[in-house]
Parts: sequence; structure tokens; C-alpha cells
Amino acid sequence: MSHRAPRPHTRGLTPAGLLLALLLPALAACGGEKSVGLGEDLRPGFDAVEITGDFGAAPEVTWKSQMSADKTETKTLVEGDGPTIEAGDQAFAYLWVGNGYTKKEAYSGYEGGQPEMLTADDKSLSAVFADLLTGAKAGSRLAAVANAADVFGEAGNPSIGVANEDAVLIVMDVVSPILDKVEGAAQPAPAWAPALVEAEGAVTGLDFSKAPAPTKQLRKAVLVQGTGAEVPADGSVLVRYLGQVYKGAKPFDQNFDKAANELQPFSLDGVVAGWKQGLAGQKVGSRVLLAIPPALGYGSKGNADAGIKGTDTLYFVVDILGAS
Repeated sequence: MSHRAPRPHTRGLTPAGLLLALLLPALAACGGEKSVGLGEDLRPGFDAVEITGDFGAAPEVTWKSQMSADKTETKTLVEGDGPTIEAGDQAFAYLWVGNGYTKKEAYSGYEGGQPEMLTADDKSLSAVFADLLTGAKAGSRLAAVANAADVFGEAGNPSIGVANEDAVLIVMDVVSPILDKVEGAAQPAPAWAPALVEAEGAVTGLDFSKAPAPTKQLRKAVLVQGTGAEVPADGSVLVRYLGQVYKGAKPFDQNFDKAANELQPFSLDGVVAGWKQGLAGQKVGSRVLLAIPPALGYGSKGNADAGIKGTDTLYFVVDILGAS
């Protein structure tokens, strides 16, 4: 096991190179072959396709004909009732891309059960993706039809089999927003809690000078009560965290020094048991303090790489910024 208690969830994540190629226009202008218009009759935009299926699962796409796309069109297939994703916000979202000429799936991010982390701006996304995400409400399924050159640039996207003049169908499920910091009402700390050491708004350590000895039970306290969606027991979370053993002089791990767009989600199935039990059901926007006994942490062997003994109780401060 890695020395990091919250291990990142990696199953099904898009390789960075492919995601970058998918979401940003190509820099080169020498693209693939022009394949549009060969063969059967074309229908414009959404007239060429029927999209069904449940939110959060890969769309069921029935092609009526090959597709043409002289302009970009968008459609809301399911209207969500969650928070609105404003320009510059981050959000978890699933993406699916179809090729309107071959009438085949070109890319799907649904298989791994872990949505992408997207930012609603045209610096990290191509304008078509950014416009689709900006202004959307969490829980919405959106669709767009566009020419490949408008989505990916004049080169198209050969890496996913899309030529430069193919029509492209995009389906996006907007799962939930991602916060930059905790949002909610501060709650009184319990008597067992160590004091937080903070600098410039970030937690930098824990002060155990007035904290009583830990027990053999999992303890959890909500220090800031968020109002967002609940963390699913089998889901993933995006968090800032700091871990320190009881009476430890300094943290053994932390990521408070990272910006939200530098973080990676953790699956609750891939962390120590104390994290899963302590975070499941908590709300996005919350700051949670955990005291994890050895039996729910690294066990009697501890974690030598992190300097954790088998008798150490682990204390974590966890800021929940997103969940899926």
C-alpha cells in the first residue's frame, strides 16, 4: 500500500493525452481525410439521430442517417435541478462523442464510472464543450452537434477517428460542481479534537497540546457543514486533506498546497476503512475531522514509508470539494 492514506481512484480515468486531444482544438491544421458526404443521404444535425438512455449511463444513440453539421446546435435532453455551472467553474461531467459520418461511438468516458473534471472555460476546453457546460445545471444531460473543425480545429481528431469535416455528436452529463474551498456554517469542535494550525487559509498542521488521548473507536466531527450533494458510499470524492498521527510533530501527508484543478478524485473503495466510514454521507462543502484507530487505518503493521506505527491513531482534516 502506498504511504498515502487516501489513494487515488484510477480505474476508467481518461489518459491525460487523450483527454487533452479530445477537449482542446488541435494546433496543427493538416488534418485527416474529408469523409463527410460519401455514401448515403445526409440529414442535418439532430434530425439524423435519436438519443435515449438514463443520466449517468452511456447514451443510447440510434442513427437515422449520416449527419451533416453546417452550424453548431445544442439541446437540453434532461433538465437538472442542481447548482448552475458558471463560467470558470469546475464540475464533474461524463462525456460521449459520436462520429456522424461513420455513425459510431468515437469516445466514451462512462465505462469506468468516474466522470471527468472539467473547467467551464475555453482555455481548458474547446469552445463547443465550454459553451455546453457553462450555464448548465447539475443533473442535466446536454447534447451538441457541430462540425469536427469547430470542435477540434482544422485537423479534426484522428486519435479518436474523427476526420476534419465529419459531423460530431456530443453528449454531456453534468454530475456536480466542484468547489475551490469549503462552503457552509462553522460548527464547534468537539473536546477530543486537536486545534487546526492554519496559514493563509490553508490547514498546515494539527496541534495536539490540549487534545486527550485517542480511543479505539472511529471519531468524526463536521467542522464546517456544507450544503452540497452527499458523498455516495461507493462513490468518489475530490478533497483537500491533511493527515497527522496523534502527537505527531508534523503531517505525514497533505495536499492543501494544491489548487482545485491540480487535485485528483479518490474512490472510497480505494482508501483506508476509516475514510470510507467517515466520509460516506457527508455533504460537499464540508470540512470533516477524522480520528482513525489503527484497526481502521493501516492495521498493526502501520506504514513504515510514512513513519506510521501500528499503534498510531491517524487524524485527518478533509475538505470535501466535490463528489460523484
